[in-house]
Amino acid sequence: MTTRPTGPLTARGDLFEPDCPTRRLLDRIGTKWTSMAIKVLSEAAPEEVRFAELQRRMPGVSQKMLSATLRNLTRDGLVTRRVQPTVPPRVHYRITALGLSLEVPLAALRSWAEEHMAEIDTYRHRHAEQNANDQD
Repeated sequence: MTTRPTGPLTARGDLFEPDCPTRRLLDRIGTKWTSMAIKVLSEAAPEEVRFAELQRRMPGVSQKMLSATLRNLTRDGLVTRRVQPTVPPRVHYRITALGLSLEVPLAALRSWAEEHMAEIDTYRHRHAEQNANDQD
């Protein structure tokens, strides 16, 4: 079940306004860990995924970073969290409809990055060489 916000909704954000919360939201959803978590949870939808399984499917993520990422996604309404009262507790996550709506643009961004990474690496290497030569 997906819940909708109950407080007053404000107008659409404006990224170019210095105080607009859109900037903070883009900072949160623009991370590699957010993109990976959304992908894993989207692939599992509508099923839940346990914390340990998320960590296994996201190579390189620390427990602390995954916890922080999931906490932000839950707070933003993109993911729901369910704790099973066992010893130790089992924590399950499920993507919401709002979270699923984020998967399409994140998938496009992931695809673009994977397609163009070699080209960008070439430019970075050239830039580093030019800067090293300029220092001589």
